[in-house]
Amino acid sequence: MTWPRVGGLRALELGTPGPLRERLNALVLAGAKRATAGRLAEYAEEGEEIEHIGERLALVDDDLRQIGTVEVTRIEFLPFAEVPWEFAAAEGEGDENIAQWRAGHARFWADAGTPVDDDTPIACIWFDLL
Repeated sequence: MTWPRVGGLRALELGTPGPLRERLNALVLAGAKRATAGRLAEYAEEGEEIEHIGERLALVDDDLRQIGTVEVTRIEFLPFAEVPWEFAAAEGEGDENIAQWRAGHARFWADAGTPVDDDTPIACIWFDLL
């Protein structure tokens, strides 16, 4: 299963469809969310290459309509337990500290059926809204 393409760009589908995606997309469009995290294993599972610096992605809604374009500015691969507060804060999701960020993300991935532990490799993707 590869990522959808929209307007020639890979789609950036944040969170899960519904209220979560709406909230995350709104944060991107407001300039508050400038990063996103994913399990590194997702790329192999979905047959996708890792984003590269300078790549543009189509930010999409639940119907795969492009609502914005982002450009990847930085990429880091870190064990879950080593993701820094600098990155978590750039995700702009309202976490007050790194422990809160880790708890929320661990819960999200566990609920999705892909639990993480301290050693799970995480792709930390930074971007700018164009």
